[in-house]
Amino acid sequence: MRTEKIVASSWTFLTNHAHVLLCLAKNPSERVRDIAVEVGITERAVQRIIGELEADGYLEHHRDGRRNVYKVFSHKPLRHSIEKHREVHDLIRLITK
Repeated sequence: MRTEKIVASSWTFLTNHAHVLLCLAKNPSERVRDIAVEVGITERAVQRIIGELEADGYLEHHRDGRRNVYKVFSHKPLRHSIEKHREVHDLIRLITK
């Protein structure tokens, strides 16, 4: 009988941008530190991604005390030509069912 070692894959079907967006859709006041742990990237990478998502109109934030609270603009189209016929809310609905 042959035993095979199962190796964890280093790639996923969704990008880190999608993962960060999904985290903020689920919990709009989630801390950058907690998003970084959940996604598996650095806090600096999360901050960069949030900045890019805000710059392109997918997010905005406001301060609530010491925390940022994010609003996801879910009716924006997805960016790639293959999926641009879909909107952010389609992705959120698919993943959070």
